Amino acid sequence: MSALSLTTLRGAQVLDHLDALARLRIAVFADWPYLYEGDLDYERAYLHAYAASPDSVVVLAVAEGTVVGATTGLPLLDDAPAFRAPFASAGRDPAQVFYLGESVVLPAWRGRGLGHAFFDAREAHARRLGRFRLTAFCAVQRDASDPRRPAGHRDNDRFWTGRGYQAQPEMAVQLAWNERGRGSCEHALTFWTRPLEAAA
Repeated sequence: MSALSLTTLRGAQVLDHLDALARLRIAVFADWPYLYEGDLDYERAYLHAYAASPDSVVVLAVAEGTVVGATTGLPLLDDAPAFRAPFASAGRDPAQVFYLGESVVLPAWRGRGLGHAFFDAREAHARRLGRFRLTAFCAVQRDASDPRRPAGHRDNDRFWTGRGYQAQPEMAVQLAWNERGRGSCEHALTFWTRPLEAAA
């Protein structure tokens, strides 16, 4: 972490970093398991949800003036209705959920503790806001036998479980995005949740 610095942004502060974030997301999500064929305009529009939410958080990892990693989070009520619906259907109040968006890190900067730092920062932010009982994120479901799965790939399940998150198989959302070589495809994403303890 010595060569990295972390910068925390709130709400509209993210507007000054939209292009850097969009390029980073496109680069990282091109790989397994997302296989995303990115689009700068789409990414800018997606990130505007964070700019529009005064209680959102974006943490940038910067090395030598370049954004090499980032993570996002916002109140679930400030996200798209498709993300709120599984919670309402399961009898969980979306107003009490802080949604953890994606964490993206360029390959050369992985294994340096950013994964934990990103979760720590987002959970602490949600705790400070003082009105959330749950943190949650969703992860794309992929068939273990998919021939596009890289040899030796390790899923993040053990990492997430180690941080106290549990998969909620009954809670999922369907999202479409462009896959490389396949065009627009529907994808199932499963939610993972963790109770958020109160601030000390």
